[in-house]
Amino acid sequence: MKSSKFQTLLFSAAGVVLVFIALVGLNLIFSPARARLDLTAEKLHTLSDGTKEILKRVDSPIELRLYLSKGKERMPEQLKTYAQSLEDLLAEFRVQSGDRITIKKFDPEPDSDAEDSAKSDGIQGQPLPNGEEFYMGLAIENPPEKVAIPFLTPAREKLLEYDLARAISQVLATNKPVVGIMTPLQIMGGFNPMMMQMGQQGQSEPWVFVSELKRDFDVQAVPMDVEKIDEKIKVLLVVHPRDITDKAQYALDQFVLRGGKLAVFVDALCLSDTQRPQQPNPMGMNFGTSSSLPKLFKAWGYDFGSQVVADTQFMKELGGRGGRPQLVPGFLFINGKGVDPNDVATAQVDDVWMPFPGALQGAAAAGLKAEPLLFSSKDSQLVDGITAQLNSEKILQDFKASGVNYNLGLRLSGKFKSAFPEGNPAATKGDTNAPSNSEIALKEGTSDNVIYLFGDVDMLANNFTVRIDPTFRVATPLNANLSLVQNIVEQAAGDASLVGARSRASVRRPFTVVQEMEATARKGYQAKIEELDKKLQDLQGKLSEMQVKKEGDTARLILSPEQQQALKNFTEQQANTRKELRLTRRNLRQDVDALENRLKWVNIAVMPLLVAAVGITLAAVRRRKMAAR
Repeated sequence: MKSSKFQTLLFSAAGVVLVFIALVGLNLIFSPARARLDLTAEKLHTLSDGTKEILKRVDSPIELRLYLSKGKERMPEQLKTYAQSLEDLLAEFRVQSGDRITIKKFDPEPDSDAEDSAKSDGIQGQPLPNGEEFYMGLAIENPPEKVAIPFLTPAREKLLEYDLARAISQVLATNKPVVGIMTPLQIMGGFNPMMMQMGQQGQSEPWVFVSELKRDFDVQAVPMDVEKIDEKIKVLLVVHPRDITDKAQYALDQFVLRGGKLAVFVDALCLSDTQRPQQPNPMGMNFGTSSSLPKLFKAWGYDFGSQVVADTQFMKELGGRGGRPQLVPGFLFINGKGVDPNDVATAQVDDVWMPFPGALQGAAAAGLKAEPLLFSSKDSQLVDGITAQLNSEKILQDFKASGVNYNLGLRLSGKFKSAFPEGNPAATKGDTNAPSNSEIALKEGTSDNVIYLFGDVDMLANNFTVRIDPTFRVATPLNANLSLVQNIVEQAAGDASLVGARSRASVRRPFTVVQEMEATARKGYQAKIEELDKKLQDLQGKLSEMQVKKEGDTARLILSPEQQQALKNFTEQQANTRKELRLTRRNLRQDVDALENRLKWVNIAVMPLLVAAVGITLAAVRRRKMAAR
């Protein structure tokens, strides 16, 4: 009996040991293999096709040196999950490169060789409360090229794949394409007299989109009075060309005809134009300036006016007078409904901010093809820019949907013809310094070309694109605006493979259905509001007919009892109408808020209820099977 129990115990212990050995062995065998299931709609946790294309181009060993402080007291608790995600992503890069990427990990402890190596590679330590420094940086080297990411801040976690892919693309590149920027604004940074007048330092930083472009391109300033665009410039950005001369437009015309890529940002109400003195106004507000390329736009088949696009589907509440939130239909928050989903530059861009944009109206000239990239909804209307800026309530009260999808950004492609068929306008006017027409004048493009047109400039400004951390000076995108402009430039001149990796970082999941239902609800209330407004105006008109007549120095009403009763009735009706109007507007706000809350609770509750239902169903099925036995 005792022998039998001993054998049973022995066999059990041996079985446990064998299972343990088998599990350890299987873990060692399959640990190099990586199996992941990405259930997100946009496959956000799977390397993008663009990143994979870049990694396929790695044909020689590239070394990635990861500097990561791992001591218990030196790694903040909130960064541990992010650090693990970073290491997992680097492992994915290594596998996709066919192991041509080598990853070396260092823990830069104080006064160690690893810390010296980090500083040599340009990796920056962040100070901790205990006086030590925390490192989380990366150096990528493909001799002789080396790129450093000094600190992989969690604030750019959505851009992590893009930052790594771009760094690898940079060490693979042999030279940088030249990108020109022509603008009267202080986009490139430098001395700013307006800042001196406000008591600030006179030296301004470049706009963030310029700093981002400089990481991939050789960015050069082009003067507004240029006579000829330098032939080494591959892509030219023209930003807010207010007061541009025919001579400069001719230079742009010839640049396009000889094959240069052009991206134009014009504006009907540019709030970022702070250098130009504004017209005096009693409210002390910046009423903005406008810009266009009249000669070129006409030749291309388009017109750009002074009105801005208001859209009740793409509007949101912003801080109004006294900090009270108010709906601003002229400030557009464009989601996927207003973006071309089929173009590589916009396929994953679904959150673009355009403050008071203008519309690109017209049709492409003969021989050209127009492809809208950004556009308004049909619940939109062209309105006066100053009114849209100062009186959003007036715009909403008088709103009449046009039923038109206004073009806010588009691409023109084909063989362009000159907007100056008679040649250089400076030579035509007798400018002896201008080159002769026979030397440089092109009447038609040498081949098919592409240009990009956008009806807003403020979409590039820092205030409407990024949030800047005051401590680390790190810019975190607020929307997809930076991605869009970088996509456009890279599509024209750079590594188009980076488009997919960067665009997915700006993916939002806006409640597009809610926005459409809100617009429908407003339409239902709008008729009632207009009716009450008209009734109120009629009553005020009737009250004004009750004239006050004066006799000597004493003013008195000459009213009959019937008139006095009518005055009383009109006053009561006016008060009741105003009360009903306030109640109707309040009901509209309550209905919209209730709609959002219902949908949010449905989204929150559906998944737990679904899991519970599946669990109950499985339990019932299992119980039925057991009962059948």
